[in-house]
Amino acid sequence: MSTKKLVRCAVVAAIYAVLCLVLAPFSFGAIQVRVAEALGMLVVFGPEYAVGVTLGCFLANMIGTGFPDILFGTAATAIACVFMILLRKHRVKGLALAASIPPVVFNALIVGPEIAYYFSDTPFTLGLCLFNAVTVAVGEVISCCILGVALVRFIEKRPSLLKYFTEEAAVN
Repeated sequence: MSTKKLVRCAVVAAIYAVLCLVLAPFSFGAIQVRVAEALGMLVVFGPEYAVGVTLGCFLANMIGTGFPDILFGTAATAIACVFMILLRKHRVKGLALAASIPPVVFNALIVGPEIAYYFSDTPFTLGLCLFNAVTVAVGEVISCCILGVALVRFIEKRPSLLKYFTEEAAVN
């Protein structure tokens, strides 16, 4: 990885972690909108952003919630990033919507049950698990499908800004 790509990963990781911690009431819990997840959509501009987002998630979870979320939340983000990379070139009416779906799915399937099992005051039930999966999915739709897609569109419409986010800018 080039120095420029490494620096971009570090910056994204730092911004992700800071956003989660500054917006902590919204970033953690059964009903959450982790605004920092929108940064995952940067993989549209280069797969190296997956490293930054995953590291940022790890750091935020390490400080914000502890062991279960360090393991499960970070794994959900890493797995989602792999699929986002595979879908990053696909567009729906010019928008990067396809890449925004994996975080919704994997966070719902992994983080939803994790919250129900480790962080609930009530006994683990299938109903609680499904409720948490749905609330996490809704938060991811807001973060990735709305804010993240809008972020990508905003960057793509500004060539002077786009050059800082693309793979080619890291190579030059």
